This record gives sequence, structure tokens and C-alpha cells, in this order.
Amino acid sequence: MDRSPLIDLYKDVWNGLVSKVGRLPHALLIHGMPGLGKLELAERFAQLLLCEKRGAGRAACGSCEACRWFLADDHPDVRYLEPEAFARHRIFGRDPEKEEDRKPSVQIRIEQARALADFLNLASYRGGRRVAVVCPAEDMNEATANALLKGLEEPPSSAMFLLVSHRPSLLLPTIRSRCVPVPVPLPDPLAATKWLEGRGVKEAGRWLAFAGGAPLRALEYATGPRGAAIERALQIAAARDPAAVTDREELEPLAEVLQKIALDRAFAALCGAAKYAPATKGGERGDARAWLGYAREIGRQRLLVRHPLNPKLLAADLLSGLPSA
Repeated sequence: MDRSPLIDLYKDVWNGLVSKVGRLPHALLIHGMPGLGKLELAERFAQLLLCEKRGAGRAACGSCEACRWFLADDHPDVRYLEPEAFARHRIFGRDPEKEEDRKPSVQIRIEQARALADFLNLASYRGGRRVAVVCPAEDMNEATANALLKGLEEPPSSAMFLLVSHRPSLLLPTIRSRCVPVPVPLPDPLAATKWLEGRGVKEAGRWLAFAGGAPLRALEYATGPRGAAIERALQIAAARDPAAVTDREELEPLAEVLQKIALDRAFAALCGAAKYAPATKGGERGDARAWLGYAREIGRQRLLVRHPLNPKLLAADLLSGLPSA
């Protein structure tokens, strides 16, 4: 992905990051809702820190050896800590011979945090910084978090931690206290819509609204299989027909659609403006309580959609509580 246009959506955040280059703390906590592009911001900043020709520039040169290595995901002074099941980069700190039959973990494992400590205490290969990108930082159990905390408490002089989090409240308070927070807000809707349109997205405004204003999530909805699943879920919800659900994979999109419908009905009734489908019209203010109660119930039900339950029965349960509209 071309990162530059995405950076343009967050000029204030980027300028704030660049202003820290001369007096960097050892750890930044880049946080915000999912789908904003926080990891891309962190990666762009890591490349800037490692660039060998940036001088006083506000962006990496993109052509030096360090930049070429970074863009090829092969820079020797960068490590990523990500859950194995969702990793976009190479996983360090594992022994394939011992773990060939183990399922990929959905959490960052303690072995990864221990391998990171070994990495940070070595001399930098290029004579500059060593950068660790942790994403999503809340996907650590307590043992892994404590292993990472040791590095945050006594970091080597050349170490730089970039923690990316969707829900920083889930992090240990001791980890949060050792990081400088960098909040990433929702971008300007008009700018985000233009960004999506520049990628060929049709109905960009509609998808951006449904994604809650998060541009990368909107892009995923509009161009990937998730969008088709959402369209089908909207049809099922409109017809209130659980028999139309033929596969367990349809349950999670259906739950998301139902919850957003409910929230929009409540928002429109209470303040006259919906969030996820702006054209939604509000009913009586008294109806808002029923819609909010239903949205909370769907939130609880979303925890069940991956369980081996009968999909038609669960869909019927999801649809049965839908207030009259």
C-alpha cells in the first residue's frame, strides 16, 4: 500500500511524531479505534527513524539502503511482535522444529517478548536505533506483558518501542505509564472519502459511515469479501429471515449489521442523526431505550457467533429481539 496518502489524513498526528525525533522517548503508544491505519503510521515513523538520508526532512527518503531494506520487510534493526495467527511480518522467537504441529497463536507469545529482549540488547546492525513494533499491544497475556515491561523499564539507549493499540485500557497500567501516548483521531470525513475514491471505492461515503469513519476498515468493507457479506446481512435483516442464513460465517456480519442498525435507530431518535447509515430516520424518543437494549444484547451475542452452534437457530435468536421499525 502507498502509505503517503494515508499519512496525509493524519497531518497533525504525523507532525507531532516528527517533532519528537530530536528528543524521542523510548516508547510511544499509538492508539485509536481499529481501521484507522495506526500500524501504517507506526511503520512510516519507524522507517523515518532508520532512514540514513533524511537529514532534517519530515519523511524517509525511500531510496537509501535502510529504506529499501525496511520496505522489503528485511531491515535487521526492526522487530515486530504480532499474534502469529494474524501476523503480517516474520515471526521471531519460535522454533519451527518444536512447534510445527502447534496452531498459530491469537496472542503475542512470551517467547516473542523474550526474543525481543535479546534483540534489543545487541548492537545495532546499522549503527542507529533498534525498533520494536508491537501490534496490537493489548493482545498479550499477563506473562508476556511483564516480559515486555522489563524492556520498557530498562531500555537500551538505542531501543525504540512503538506500541500500537486499539484498546489501550486493556494494557497493564505499568506499561501505559512508561509510554508517551499518541492518540489517533478519526480523519476528516471529506478527506477520507476522497482517499477512498482515489482507490476506486464506489459509494465511498456510505462505506466510510458504516465503518464508523475509519478509512482502512471502509476500504476493507468496500473491496473485500466482508463487503459482500455485509450486503447479504442487510438483506437478511430487512427480511427478518433466519432461514436465509446458510453458513456459520454469515453470523458475525449479521450481528454487526443488527447492532449498527439498532444504534442508528437509537441515535436518530435521541439526537436526530444516525452514525452508520446517515439516512436512517428516527422514531419516538421512547423507542431509543428498546433499541439500545437490543444493541447491548447483540454485543453479548457476538461473543457466541464463532461457537459451534446451529447457525439458523442462532440467527433466529439474533433476529427475534429486533424491535419493530
